[in-house]
Amino acid sequence: MKQFAILMFMVGFYCAPVSAQNASQIALVQDGKSCAGCNLFQADLSYRDGKKMDLSEARLRQANLSLATYDDVNFSGANLSVSNLFGARFNRANMTQTNLENAIAVGTYFGSSDLTGASIVGTNFSGADLRITQGLNQAQLDRACGDPTTRLPKGLQIPACVSPR
Repeated sequence: MKQFAILMFMVGFYCAPVSAQNASQIALVQDGKSCAGCNLFQADLSYRDGKKMDLSEARLRQANLSLATYDDVNFSGANLSVSNLFGARFNRANMTQTNLENAIAVGTYFGSSDLTGASIVGTNFSGADLRITQGLNQAQLDRACGDPTTRLPKGLQIPACVSPR
């Protein structure tokens, strides 16, 4: 019986719901304040103007940053996978080691952002401007997609996005 009780405790502990997001942390970022390592899962950060913020190691998975401006923001090590970055501006952003997998970056401007070591597998860069980014290489781009209007650094190319049938 004692072993059963311990087993049930362990199952409950490992199966306990994980907090999807932290509303107070989202509010901080919506107000333009830094929040390194915060849980911003599915946060609506669209149409915001964030400058010189520290969002390093933050969990921004499935967040909406569409049509926002995030200049000089530190996103290093952050998880922006499956996020909506449509039409956003990231000028001089630190995106080293950032997870951008399967993000929608259509029409996004990356200015002088540093994408060294960023994972961009499945990211849609159609119409994006990546011309003056730092640390972007062909191996990264081979796992993403774009279209003829995607602007890249000289010598680099990107596969075309394939629409589902």
